[in-house]
Amino acid sequence: MTSEDFIIREITSKDNSQIARVIRDVIVEMGAPKVGTAYADAATDKMFETYQKEKAIYYVVEHHHKIVGGAGIAKLDNFEGNTCELQKMYFLPTIRGLGLGTKLITKCLEKAKDFGFENCYLETLPYMEAAVKLYKRNGFVNLDKPMGNTSHFNCDVWMLKEINE
Repeated sequence: MTSEDFIIREITSKDNSQIARVIRDVIVEMGAPKVGTAYADAATDKMFETYQKEKAIYYVVEHHHKIVGGAGIAKLDNFEGNTCELQKMYFLPTIRGLGLGTKLITKCLEKAKDFGFENCYLETLPYMEAAVKLYKRNGFVNLDKPMGNTSHFNCDVWMLKEINE
């Protein structure tokens, strides 16, 4: 398998149940808490509808008509400023390490730039070490405290990337 075997595209309503399963399966796999993470978010079951707003988009990664990952961006909740958040980025174990994470982050950041955002924020868990390394490789830097209020109180790694002109 190579990254060329996959399609990265905008989410459709028929993708909702598959991407919800991916998100929850990865959270369980990582041993993350279900409360205070995307596992318990109402939005996880209606991802298509959640991203049908201004300056928001969610992409899924498709392999042979099956959703195997995804990520999106939207304005950072409860924050004054021109900052978006990289949200709900999850990949099934079988597709990790193929370069798809960087491809998806790049696609999200290009769209964030098109939307006019100046910064991109994200939150994750410290034991999602591969994800943290991926974010650092893509220019995200650690912060000392959270920005905005995403209600993900169990996510205590906060990172930010300036979106270049």
